[in-house]
Amino acid sequence: MSDAPIKLTGPGTVPGKAWWAPTMGRMTARARLATTAIAAALLVITLVVWNLPTVSQIVTGDSEPALTAREEELLAENQRLQDELDVSRSQSAALRGVVADEQAARKKGEDAHAQAQAEREAAGSSGSGSGSGSSRSSGSGSGSGSSAARSGSTGTGTAAASAPAPGTEQGAANPQAPQPADPAAPGPQTPPTAPAKAELLDPDTRYFGMYTEQAPFNWATFDDAAQQVEHRQNMVGYFGGWDQDFRANAVTRSWERGLLPMLTWESRPINAQNDVVEEPDYTLPKIIDGEFDAYLTQYARDIVATGLPLAIRLDHEMNGTWYPWSETTASGGSINGNRPGDYVRMWQHVHDIFEANGANEYVIWVWAPNIINNLPASQQGLDTLQGLYPGDDYVDWVGVSGYQRPPIRDGNDSTFAYTFDRTLNQLRQLTDKKILLAEVGASETGGTKPAWIRSFFQGFDPGRNDDVIGFTWFNLAVTTYVSGQLSTNDWRVGSRANSKAAFADGIADPARNFGGESLRAAEEPSTAQAQLTAPTAPAATAAPSPTATPEPAPTATATPDPTPAPTPSPSTTGGTP
Repeated sequence: MSDAPIKLTGPGTVPGKAWWAPTMGRMTARARLATTAIAAALLVITLVVWNLPTVSQIVTGDSEPALTAREEELLAENQRLQDELDVSRSQSAALRGVVADEQAARKKGEDAHAQAQAEREAAGSSGSGSGSGSSRSSGSGSGSGSSAARSGSTGTGTAAASAPAPGTEQGAANPQAPQPADPAAPGPQTPPTAPAKAELLDPDTRYFGMYTEQAPFNWATFDDAAQQVEHRQNMVGYFGGWDQDFRANAVTRSWERGLLPMLTWESRPINAQNDVVEEPDYTLPKIIDGEFDAYLTQYARDIVATGLPLAIRLDHEMNGTWYPWSETTASGGSINGNRPGDYVRMWQHVHDIFEANGANEYVIWVWAPNIINNLPASQQGLDTLQGLYPGDDYVDWVGVSGYQRPPIRDGNDSTFAYTFDRTLNQLRQLTDKKILLAEVGASETGGTKPAWIRSFFQGFDPGRNDDVIGFTWFNLAVTTYVSGQLSTNDWRVGSRANSKAAFADGIADPARNFGGESLRAAEEPSTAQAQLTAPTAPAATAAPSPTATPEPAPTATATPDPTPAPTPSPSTTGGTP
């Protein structure tokens, strides 16, 4: 086939001209028709392109399409929530800063106090107060023999006139021991003594304990509460975290007053926020795997070195969902990387370390779940507590946290029975260990507090709950959110006059067998009582003998630390305040 180009010729064509080229100055009909079609197509394409949304935005300068009313509403709501979150974060950061400053100030004050005390002891030549040990030792388990020492350390009833502000010292409630003019005269203080653990486990009288803002590092509010309810405590509760070493002064200061100290020991930092359940550095598997063994070993050895008993409520309210040591949510999801069975393994691991170092000779282990009333239905059954109980070989007392708190649910008749009975029945199916109501309180919100307090003490009437050996009252006011509204729950015994009167009357009933010293005005003794307290010396000597009215030793007067910090409060969610 030839490669030469083919030339088209014919009627109406001009050699060398294309079909669309004008002939003799004019376009052919075919050319005009084609040109018109092309122009129309270009016009259509132009209109389509210019009306595309992307091109329209570029030309007009609009960066986003117009929002619908619903989208604008959602954006506004999102911005409002973001603003609230920013404010909350700022407040949280500020509060953490305040707590950190107070912790540092307290530590500085404690160091200064300890140094001053050491200097006084070094300057002394001989001890006085030799009788303090026997008076404290004889009754701290039963509350009978320690009252003299406690009364000596708190002075007269003038403290009840007005409650001291948090963090302040109250002279009338915490008098200093008289200081002679010569600073070298005071001798070294006699170390406090305490009953053996076995005596404390099964006391002759019930425990009346209390958590206050600063005890046992400062006794001002603790003593004021005792004055308000006309009865001294024989137990003191306080909180500690796993970023803190063992605080021997908390134990020694308690036993100087004949008080059993109970540490609520939380496996998280002491300043952790209560609404944070994820603490990746403090998971149960990490504890079980030994990451805290060195810390736990030293803690146990420090307890042995102190040589005084204390109760430890380790990782309480584990059956709830508001702490990082809980295992699962109501739907079965993991909390903080924990697994079913981890809580028991953690508890046994800690207990074994203490046992290996001799600390269990001094520690009363308190396993304390929350009352089941307000838990999700899936966590109210006996099987939940059974899966969390470490076993009788690892527990000394069984405890429970329970509050009369808003919102008051249907069926809540403000009674001991409603609050505690269901939980106590389950605990008794688990074990026959003695039971301590380890954290209790009632809020003024709702107006049911006086009635609840009266019923609460009726729960200690003879024959009702004889295996319950006492309670520890949460004596603080806490501001939290209740049903989305900011609300202050005043758990304090003196929140109102009628609540205070109900408490004072309830604990004063001798049939309920509470230890500690009654501060109610003493009645004139009967003839028989007078004969029992009369001296054996000749009748001319009317004053009682020293043994009948023992004077407290100077060591019973525990001087408050100069700059104490508030004790961390428990969780503001779930079953606690």
